Amino acid sequence: MVTLESLPHLPPVVGSVPTDGVFSLLWLVIALPALGAAILLIGGKRTDKWGHYLATAAVSASFVLSLVLFFGLLGRDGEERQVTQHLWDWFTAGSYQVKFDLLYDQLSALFLLLITGVGSLIHVYSIGYMEHDERRRRFFGYLNLFVASMLVLVLAADYVGVFLGWEGVGLASYLLIGFWQHKPTAAAAAKKAFVVNRVGDIGLSLGTALIFVTFGSTSFAVVSAASSQASDGALTGIGLLLLLAACGKSAQFPLQTWLLDAMEGPTPVSALIHAATMVTAGVYLIVRSNFIFSLTEDARTAVIIIGCITLLMGAVIGCAKDDIKKALAGSTMSQIGYMVLAAGLGPAGYAFAIFHLLTHGFFKANMFLGAGSVMHGMNDDVNMRHYGALQKAMPVTFATFGIGYLAILGVPPFAGFWSKDKIIETAFADNVLVGLCALVGAGVTAFYMTRLMLMTYAGTKRWEKGVHPHESPKVMTVPLIALAVLSALGGLLTLNGWISDWLNPVVGEHEEHHLAIPAIVMSLIILVVVAAGVAVAWFLVGKKPIPKVAPTEVSVFTKAARADLYGDAFNDAVVIKPGVAGIGALTTFDTTVVDGAAEGTATVFAAMSAQFRLLQNGFVRSYALALLAGATVVVLALLAVNFG
Repeated sequence: MVTLESLPHLPPVVGSVPTDGVFSLLWLVIALPALGAAILLIGGKRTDKWGHYLATAAVSASFVLSLVLFFGLLGRDGEERQVTQHLWDWFTAGSYQVKFDLLYDQLSALFLLLITGVGSLIHVYSIGYMEHDERRRRFFGYLNLFVASMLVLVLAADYVGVFLGWEGVGLASYLLIGFWQHKPTAAAAAKKAFVVNRVGDIGLSLGTALIFVTFGSTSFAVVSAASSQASDGALTGIGLLLLLAACGKSAQFPLQTWLLDAMEGPTPVSALIHAATMVTAGVYLIVRSNFIFSLTEDARTAVIIIGCITLLMGAVIGCAKDDIKKALAGSTMSQIGYMVLAAGLGPAGYAFAIFHLLTHGFFKANMFLGAGSVMHGMNDDVNMRHYGALQKAMPVTFATFGIGYLAILGVPPFAGFWSKDKIIETAFADNVLVGLCALVGAGVTAFYMTRLMLMTYAGTKRWEKGVHPHESPKVMTVPLIALAVLSALGGLLTLNGWISDWLNPVVGEHEEHHLAIPAIVMSLIILVVVAAGVAVAWFLVGKKPIPKVAPTEVSVFTKAARADLYGDAFNDAVVIKPGVAGIGALTTFDTTVVDGAAEGTATVFAAMSAQFRLLQNGFVRSYALALLAGATVVVLALLAVNFG
């Protein structure tokens, strides 16, 4: 075991700079939404009239404070940009002590801005979207709980603290996905998300345990300082367990099946989960644990493989979905796959993984809320086959959604061009096959997103009877405009290599992988592939009439994509059925062997007692005879001993 005592020359502990000035208020970033959640969920119906305003104000105040902290961090020298705030001693077990500390550095600063900034816009949007819901106050309480849990996750200075936020996010997602619990599909989706995420949680819990066994501590400061002295086997084991955890929370193969069903929750939930919080947690965990992954090539290779598989799976699934939210959910799977792929590239990709996470947070929140705006105008219909020609009926939604569309395609100068292109370039520089996977994913992304745009906003009206599309109120469109601006300008984060320089103290010196061809040529190749995807969508969807009912006679590839590439069938065959059979065998063993042994013993003693009970008949003559027989036996025994 590597311990602090065995390390005579430890580097400075991460986050050793004291929390003075504005940094002493760091705890309030979490406390504000947590307090909002407590008031709304405990206060009950007394808070119905103003609860949504309180929740929105709490997260907005947290965002303002995050901005102040960020600029405060900018004003410090590089070596003083990692701050730890000690709140209390959490628990002690022997020599093992866990402190409830918050770590505020360059990485957590970016996450705070994303979570609270996009979260605030989603809260504002939800005021209009959930206006007529009878349980609106409870919904906003859950939103606050979700944000507070995610903030604990990204601010914790210890893997145990991360686990606390990790489980809080899992609980909040269960409550929000199943918010409309009167719908059996929503209740089932919430349970599915909860159960599948428990599988990933096993990875984090076992990984944390292995970290403790290896390093004698679960603190980021200690583990990062001691990681170079751990064995390759231990580092690989930790890396693979943390990857399993990331697969659960970030919906990566093979734990991706919950994500599309999660669309049963209200649309603002989809935006929050897919853009700013839950699905980004896995990427955060890998990048935060860079001191583990940078030292184990096997674990990094596994991360790259998982990222490649998922980015292609999500893109293919998105091609066949008629439900607008599920098409965007497949897109999220794919885009998170890009981030995981970049994180697997190590020091060359950590910064680009976070960069794409930020830009994706802008344009995906934009598009999910845009989808909610479309649903608001279409009487909550999610079927794109019932849309068409909405660009004139909903001009603001169309324009803002269009900017998100250009951003995710990677069209310059929109945000996705700067972040996703960097991942593809780095992937090619590392491995041609990995680069090809990323490039193909970009082309498929262009296809399914163009298909979505054509089916929703272009073509002829396919509206259901009685539907009259209309633009959403300003409380919903203003957040769309703000997110559209961020989707357009988010690429500025990479000017002069700012994002890489900013994250260097946390993830290590950025490594530039040089392509065999100039970067501008690579960008042109990517744009050609994207244009090809757009063209294919135009010829297959834009030039043909779209039937209001999905055709049943389709190719085997379309069937597979509609069935989510048989992810549920795979889990059913490999996990659920063997699990049920195993439980059945254990039940049979329990009832026949365990219960049989216990009940059989009881039966034997009951029979014996019944026979012995016959000796107790109540007749004095019987007892006298038994006494005489016993005395005779004793006398005969004594005689045998003495004269034998």
